[in-house]
Amino acid sequence: MTDHGLLGNLLIIYTVAIGVVFLFDKLKLPAITGFLVAGILIGPHSLNLISDIESVKLLAEIGVMMLLFTIGIEFSMAQIAAQGKLFVIAAPIQMGGVIVIAWLVGLFIGLPTSQAIFWGFLLSLSSTAIVLNILAKNGEIDSIHGRSIIGILIFQDLAVVPMILLTPILSTTSGNTVTTMLITLVESVATLTMIVFGTWYVVPKVLEYIVRSRSRELFLLTIIVLCLGIAWLTSLTGLSLAVGAFIAGFAISESKYSHQATAEVLPFRDSFNSLFFVSIGTLMDWHILLEYPSAVISLLFLMLLIKFLTGTGAVLSIALPPRSAIMTGIALAQIGEFSFILAQVGNGQGLLNEMLYQIFLAVSILSMMITPFFIQVAPRIAKSIETVQRLHRWLPRQTTAHVLELEGRNLRIKDHVIIVGYGLSGRNLVRVLSDAEVPYVVLDLNSATVHRESQHGLSLYYGDGTNSAILEHMKIKVARALVVTISDPFTTRRIVQIARNLNPSIHIVVRTRFLRELAELHQLGADDVVPEEFETSIEIFALVLRIYSMPQDFVMQKTEQVRREAYALLHRNELPELAYHLRGGTLSDIDVQTCRLEDDSSAIGKTIDQLALRQLTGASIITWTRDSDTKSNPSPQTTLLAGDTIVILGTREQIRRAMSLICTDNSTN
Repeated sequence: MTDHGLLGNLLIIYTVAIGVVFLFDKLKLPAITGFLVAGILIGPHSLNLISDIESVKLLAEIGVMMLLFTIGIEFSMAQIAAQGKLFVIAAPIQMGGVIVIAWLVGLFIGLPTSQAIFWGFLLSLSSTAIVLNILAKNGEIDSIHGRSIIGILIFQDLAVVPMILLTPILSTTSGNTVTTMLITLVESVATLTMIVFGTWYVVPKVLEYIVRSRSRELFLLTIIVLCLGIAWLTSLTGLSLAVGAFIAGFAISESKYSHQATAEVLPFRDSFNSLFFVSIGTLMDWHILLEYPSAVISLLFLMLLIKFLTGTGAVLSIALPPRSAIMTGIALAQIGEFSFILAQVGNGQGLLNEMLYQIFLAVSILSMMITPFFIQVAPRIAKSIETVQRLHRWLPRQTTAHVLELEGRNLRIKDHVIIVGYGLSGRNLVRVLSDAEVPYVVLDLNSATVHRESQHGLSLYYGDGTNSAILEHMKIKVARALVVTISDPFTTRRIVQIARNLNPSIHIVVRTRFLRELAELHQLGADDVVPEEFETSIEIFALVLRIYSMPQDFVMQKTEQVRREAYALLHRNELPELAYHLRGGTLSDIDVQTCRLEDDSSAIGKTIDQLALRQLTGASIITWTRDSDTKSNPSPQTTLLAGDTIVILGTREQIRRAMSLICTDNSTN
């Protein structure tokens, strides 16, 4: 009779996991932690619902391989180059600092050198899945600390591979340890090099041949076989399956099929990964918390402190603001999912005994559970620490967010616009203000951008908008407007609050991602808040209306109506228009509208004089374009044809009547 034991185990695992993860989602806790807790509940140390843990471990190992495989696929030299100093300086400092401190602490408490270094490996990794998920939900991916965190996490993910490679070497116990370690390392590197070059040459050719079949099923099967096959081949040489899976992904990463391969593998990876975390939970004995509470709590506190200090110091080393460094250090202060993989390898190699392994699991799970709460309060912690003036005595001068350009200290400017952030929104605003000859200054924290753009004569300075001294250098007390275009919600709120205190009469315009930010930003002193989430929705429905050839005046009317009503619901008194601010209130009732004449327009075949728009509606045609030939103030004898584009000047009511007249079909007249 067929044994369905594994099927029953999977049913139990996923059923319990659904309940626990659902509960954790309600509590705003990470799903990974939910999987770990589900494993603890069904494991042999609790309810003992799983009869064959070894089978579950086998499936979990496949999940690990899939995880390393997708990391290999997503690995690219271009990504590393984009991270710049974060990848080359900050990330090695963060990981190296944790490893060195853990090694010294381990030696102090009597651990052998190899075990002390291995503990450094375990503690140096942070949770990519948990932290990135929280950053995405908070809209902080593009913030300064968000980019810092992502750069360091990418480096950590890639560092897992050499750590897995070095773990068996650390467990070497022969008398001539150094010689043996060197020989083993050379052999491993040589074997790894041959496999990498072999797969690099073979895999793209195999994929190119398979793709010609145009069969998605065949492509998916080939990807799975490559992942499992190269991992198995690597294991025959004494290396781990995970390293082989990474090599397989790396071989595909630079090919034109990498994106499709990632899309095909992701569902399998996510399914098997949940099994991996559940299997880790089944291994944990929760009684360790009762037997060794002081050891668990002490190690947890020490780990949080070490990772906070090294993460903060790493970001400060590349001259980013203290606030961003502090928030980065807090976000990285937990043990990551890849540490579980290393722990299993180390446990098998004798670098962790059962008691230490259980303590490690307890500390890891606890650190993951408290991470969301720490990240939530990180802005307040950063603000409290940053306001301690004594810190500025030892922080590097650049990280206090001073203005690099000396002339920025003695600006002779007034009635100007201060722009914080030189991203896409900031660049577009600078272009418009330059054309309109409106004075402006720009603050940005990308020193390379500041140096490059200032060479072209732009009023661009290095500085942090949350620093009141910087805003005073930018002459905020005599400025007319402040525009904040950055993507960091916490920083945006602080800038608004500080600016309003420095100049109660300044007009503050703020860009934000989410509608939920509006109320607080207005309370802090923002005059106008532009939520990307809402404005994007307006642009989407406007595009859809145009697809259905709705009249342009109807589209304009609906967009203005929705915008006005929605902002009113969001406690807005009125919707100030950009044209009003640019023209200082003059001609506020005058508008222009572009209209392309379609085949059914009543204007086709008529001259501008015969159309008589001025007499009938009060609006005037001020520009006429045909086949890239544009004329302003066109002759009244100009005959209008299908495909012509005209620009109409008048009040909104006049333009509405004119558009209605032009768009009327000849057959209705």
